[in-house]
This record gives sequence, structure tokens and C-alpha cells, in this order.
Amino acid sequence: MPTYTAPTQDLQFVLQDMLKVSSQDIPGYDELDPDFTGAVLEEAGKLGAEVLAPLNVVGDKTGCKLENGVVRTPPGFKDAYDKMREGGWMGLDCDPEYGGQGIAYVLHTAVGEIFSAANMAFHVYNGLTHGAVSALNVHATDEQKATFLPKMITGEWTGTMNLTEPHSGTDLGLMRTKAEPQDDGSFKISGQKIFISGGEQDLSDNIIHLVLAKIPGGPEGVKGISLFIVPKFLINEDGSLGPRNGVSVGSIEEKMGLHGNATCVMNYDDATGYLLGEEHKGMRAMFTMMNEARLAVGLQGYAQAEVAYQNALSYANDRLQGRDVTGAKNPKGAADPIIVHPDVRRNLLDQKSFVEGARAFTLWGAHLIDRAHRLGDKDADGLISLLIPVLKGFQTDKGFEMCVNAQQVFGGHGYIEEWGMSQFARDARIAQIYEGTNGVQSLDLVGRKLGQDGGKHVMAFFDLVKNFIKENEDNAELKAGFLDPLKAASKDLQAAGMYFMAEGMKNANNALSGSYDFMHLFGHVSLGLMWAMMAKSSMEALEAGASNTEFYETKIATGRYYMARQLPATGMHLARIQTGAEPVMTLDAASF
Repeated sequence: MPTYTAPTQDLQFVLQDMLKVSSQDIPGYDELDPDFTGAVLEEAGKLGAEVLAPLNVVGDKTGCKLENGVVRTPPGFKDAYDKMREGGWMGLDCDPEYGGQGIAYVLHTAVGEIFSAANMAFHVYNGLTHGAVSALNVHATDEQKATFLPKMITGEWTGTMNLTEPHSGTDLGLMRTKAEPQDDGSFKISGQKIFISGGEQDLSDNIIHLVLAKIPGGPEGVKGISLFIVPKFLINEDGSLGPRNGVSVGSIEEKMGLHGNATCVMNYDDATGYLLGEEHKGMRAMFTMMNEARLAVGLQGYAQAEVAYQNALSYANDRLQGRDVTGAKNPKGAADPIIVHPDVRRNLLDQKSFVEGARAFTLWGAHLIDRAHRLGDKDADGLISLLIPVLKGFQTDKGFEMCVNAQQVFGGHGYIEEWGMSQFARDARIAQIYEGTNGVQSLDLVGRKLGQDGGKHVMAFFDLVKNFIKENEDNAELKAGFLDPLKAASKDLQAAGMYFMAEGMKNANNALSGSYDFMHLFGHVSLGLMWAMMAKSSMEALEAGASNTEFYETKIATGRYYMARQLPATGMHLARIQTGAEPVMTLDAASF
């Protein structure tokens, strides 16, 4: 059975050495001293390793079962959920006015990595509730907040997001779910939604569905969509649960992975719903959750790669096969451990350098969200909005790839279910699809985000890279191994942007045909920046006489590997982009 250990030391390094959270000017960050963040991560790590991780295989093998209209989650999930509730983990960063702890989102994100790596299927239940809480917190009336938030924040009630319909996925303007106004101000919701994570389960007392629907007579397309609160059980005036609402689960999907999470077909039959926000402004309300939701999915990508890497590394140290070509490293044994072989080391370093770079990128992104929300920093909000498609798309693509790489380390055993590597790959695969497929992420990046506010935010990113390089170019060690490769990669990114400006104006397909490569090019440059920042922090720690020299030296060496072996991929992506639309669009549809 696979195992998991929370990477608390590395999480602490990003928070304290790289981001220096406790000395930032963001309200609430003064609480994030090393002792406090260390204690929170340590406790989360225990819960992840001792409670959630052992249930990961159980959830995969047992799955969820629909019995008499109720979904039964795998054995042990309810007890684990109750432990999460008792520990207050559900409301870590939520509003204290409604029972949350008010801790910074960046620490919530670090904890989320632990829980997601330990048991992704389980943690999805909590993640959807967190997203629903965020939407209610911004768009609900005071009365709605008082009714729903306290029990959702404690985990007594959970939440869902209901967007997709059988005929309406990315193009939400095609949805048919209707909301008929009632005399008492409520609405009757009728329609069917699919792919609803946690749409029904036996973990919580009530489920608060956020449902997109159209009010008859409203504008066509997405401009006519509104968002509604539709509880599984209606709420009495005294806050107690009333009768069952007109919402039921039609079936649960049989999926490739994520078996421990119930993905439901939900039927709404004149269900009572309450408008959340303004009429016909449902997309605005729903997109309140999108930055956080897509960052959380990007986190899932590297979190699965982290746990897969941990197990691949352990196997590579234990498995004896062949001899080191430079001389036996285990002369008393029949063979050397496979970690001596260069190709296995390449594979492991691909994984390690990606995971650690992605962790830094994600926590840095979470800190930008804190700056936007806690300081009202519009520049931070614009920058993270630009980067969200990269965080989600690039990290889930590479995260799945790294899970497959980890599986490869096991050879034939990686294809056998008892070793657990198959589950990591199968679970990671969904992250490339939900919360907007990665193709859609790339189109959002190039078609919307790149030119947003006159290109202000992408220029801010270029300035960030340029200024970091300029400020540190006197450091010869940093310059040779990190700054020079980062400068070259950044020039590739800028060249791609210039190509889009010049050729995309002539033919939009010239830009859209290169959007996926641009997303990956941007991802590599972003991780290159993170590695340069981490290398600088590690060098400073060593110069200051840090006791754990091996940790910092390993960090620098891992970063050098990324800069030398991974970052040059920017040149390949640029070359593809500059071929334009012709190679992509040359075939008629009938010729495929």
C-alpha cells in the first residue's frame, strides 16, 4: 500500500524563507510566524498521514453507492469527516463573524496541499463547500449569510456548484434549467445538472446547492443566467431542518478515478431556490469562486505528483536491479538499487523539480489572492487573474505527466493495482478536465487575459522577472545557474506575445492555434522565476549559517536541474507558436 508524509519542511521553506510571510504588509500575515505555521502544518500532516491517506485506497476500491436516494461514501469517510470538523479545518480561512478562524488564504492553501495529496477524493467534498462559502460571503444578503454560512463553515452542512447540463458544458448559454418566480420571492427550480461533485453524500446534515438557472423572459445566452441557493432540506425559521426539497440524485457516475467522491446527476423538480446576488448576474457570482477553485485544482495536479513521487523515490531506493555502470554501489547485494541509474534519476528529478516549483508557484499565487482580498490590491488581483489559467492548466498537465513518470519507476509493478500508482494517475487525470478543460484555460489565457486592461498585467509579470534579474545580477552563482536561463526563457515568452499581437490581428487562429503552447511556455517561465527566488533564499540561508545545510544545498541543486533540463522547453513552445494557424487548420473537417 502506498504511503504519504506531509512535506512540512518544504512548505515552511516556501512560506518563511521565500515568501517571508510574517514580515509582509498584508493584514493577518503578522500571525504567520514560523512557530504558528509550523504547528498548523504539523497537525495537518498528522491528520493527512494517519487518517486520510489510509482511506485513499479504500475509497478507490469501494467507491460510493447509491441506496434509496442516498449516496453512501466509502467506509471510514464519515469518521474522517467528523475528525476534520472537530479540528475546525473546514473554516480555517473563513470569516470569524460566522465561525471561521480568519487565517490567511496562503496557509489554508498549504494545508489544502496536504489533505489533497493524502486523499484527493475525500478533500473534494471540503473544497466544493469552501467555494460555495466564498460565493455566499460575497453575494449573499445578510439574512442568507446568517442562515447558511455558520453551519457550512463548521462542516455541519456542505455545498456544491451546479453548472453543467447534459447538452451544456463550457457553453453555459445553452442551459435549460429554469427558475420560475414565486409570490413569496423564492423561485421554483426545474432541470437536470450533471457532474456534480458531492451532490449527494452521507457526511453532512444538509447540502446547499448553488445552481445556475434561467429566469423566463431574461436575456438570451449567458447574460440571462442567475444563481440560486437550493438546499437539500429546507430551513425552518428557527434554523432547524425542514422538509426535503425537490432535489434528488438520479445516479452517480462510474469514473476513471476519484471513486471516493460521489459525482452525481442531480434532478431539480420544482425545488425551492433563493436568488443569490442579482437577477441575470449569475455568472458574475459564480466566477467569484473561479480564481480560488482553479488554483485549488492546479494544486491537486502537483499534490498528486508529490505523493506519487514519494512512493517512486522509496521504491527506487529499495528495488535492486542491475549494476551502476561506474562501479557497484551495493557490492554485498545481488544488484544495486535502481536509483543509481541515470535514467531513473532523470525521471525522479523531473518529478521533484516540478513539484517543488509548482508548490512555490501555487503558494505565491495564494499570497497574491490575499493581497487582492485583504489589501484591496488591484494590481495583485489582475496579476493572479492572468496567472490562474497557467496555474490550473500547466500544473495539472504536468502533474498528470509526473504521476505517470512515478508509475514508470515501478516498471511492471506500476501497472499493478496493489502498488497504488495507478490510482494516483487516474485521480490526477480529472484535474486536467474539470473547472474548465485545459484547452479552455489556454484560450482564456490568450483570448481574454493576455490583453486584459490593455496588457497591463502581462507587462507587470515581465517587469517582475526583469527587476528580479536586475536586482540580483551581482550574485555570480545565482546569475549563471538561474538568472541567465530565466532571462532567455522570458525572452521566448515575450517573443510569443509579440507574435500574437502581430499575427493574431491578421488571423485570430494564429493566436488560438498557439494558445496551448503559450500556456506551457508561461508555466515554465513561472516555475523558472520561482526556482530563481527559491535559490536566492537558499543561498541567503546558507550565508547566514543555517544549520540544515543539506536541505538548502539540495534545493539549489534541484533548481539548477530545472533550469538546465526543463526550462529550455520554452524554445520548443515558441517555435510551435510561430508556425501559426496553417499547420493546425490545413485539413478540412472531413479529412480527419
